[in-house]
Amino acid sequence: MIERYTLPEMGNLWTDAYKFKTWLQVEIAVCEAQAELGYIPAQAVEEIKAKANFDPKRVLEIEAEVRHDVIAFLTNVNEYVGDAGRYIHLGLTSSDVLDTALALQLVASLDLLLQHLQGLIDVIRQKAKEHRYTVMIGRSHGIHAEPITFGFKLAGWLAEVLRHQERLQILHKTIAVGKISGAVGTYANIEPRVEAIACQKLGLQPDAASTQVISRDRHADFVQQLALLAASIERFAVEIRNLQKTDVLEVEEFFAKGQKGSSAMPHKRNPIRSERLTGMARIIRSHAVAALENVALWHERDISHSSVERVILPDACILTHFMIMETTDLIQNLLVYPENMARNMNVYGGVVFSQRVLLTLVDKGITREEAYKIVQENAHTAWNKPEGNFRELISKDPRVTAKLSSAEIAACFDPQHHLQHLDQVYQRLGI
Repeated sequence: MIERYTLPEMGNLWTDAYKFKTWLQVEIAVCEAQAELGYIPAQAVEEIKAKANFDPKRVLEIEAEVRHDVIAFLTNVNEYVGDAGRYIHLGLTSSDVLDTALALQLVASLDLLLQHLQGLIDVIRQKAKEHRYTVMIGRSHGIHAEPITFGFKLAGWLAEVLRHQERLQILHKTIAVGKISGAVGTYANIEPRVEAIACQKLGLQPDAASTQVISRDRHADFVQQLALLAASIERFAVEIRNLQKTDVLEVEEFFAKGQKGSSAMPHKRNPIRSERLTGMARIIRSHAVAALENVALWHERDISHSSVERVILPDACILTHFMIMETTDLIQNLLVYPENMARNMNVYGGVVFSQRVLLTLVDKGITREEAYKIVQENAHTAWNKPEGNFRELISKDPRVTAKLSSAEIAACFDPQHHLQHLDQVYQRLGI
């Protein structure tokens, strides 16, 4: 991932140095397990732990010659360890190290994502509390429907992110899996007990039945869950973009002092952060497809997945982390304009209250078909006309006034009717 979208916390987990660190963790855990079972001298393990080190530049230098990353790493480690290094990697295949170490990277990345996802949850919940009674128009098909509150809209976002939190917590168990089972997973040259001990030391569970690699359905699940989270963030971003349109202007991204919106038009205040989030979601979604295609490897293993994962796993983690942090700040500092919300809701004389008029007429004994005809006729007369006023038309229609008093008509246009049950939603979410 390019530096522009790489935040240090997550970026550091996907450096060569961190990767090699996890490789060394796996090799040492296996050595410790071998020593506990009496297969290698305990003194040798202590020497390995004391001396083992690596130089990322040196590893890459060796790899340029031998064309094998794990061999290059082991060669460099043994340059530090000396004779005791002969006990490192006994009975292992490269994927024992690569896949188990990759699990450590993915777990660390997931822990960081969950940590910052809680921050996003807290910000959405707080913003929903602030605007639980801020009335605005709800829209379906992009067209005005009936009143809601901005807090209610945010409650939907909160519920969605809480589901993502639960999914990622479940994913933690799915991805925290290692394998120390040898060339095709049969433990031909290393005991399952070594795997069990080493994985326990690393905080992982042994894979139930590995081949030479851990099956890639786990990794596909990982990327798909990030893609799903990114899709939700995209939904929030698209909503902000729509609500920031000049002719809507109900919310707006914070515009910092000195910020410029356009090289040509000084008046511009564009939703650039929401647009950036939308684009990033597309990238992560494309990575989910690649992760799915990695599942079908030949026989017990090929390496067609390897080159793909070198790109998609760091990218997906780094981008998702960036998106969470960006969304948290965006929502925390979002500018909300209740006056514009009220203005938009009451355009054309409150046509959005048509259903209340309809149902009230039905309650008075008019058939639904006739009531619908009366209300629609008045609503469409007011629609899209600068002087259009649905409430005024309804108040003067003799077919309506014959059934409804002025007070009953006024009650039809009270937005509080639409909000009377929202507290139940808020209570479910702790808002």
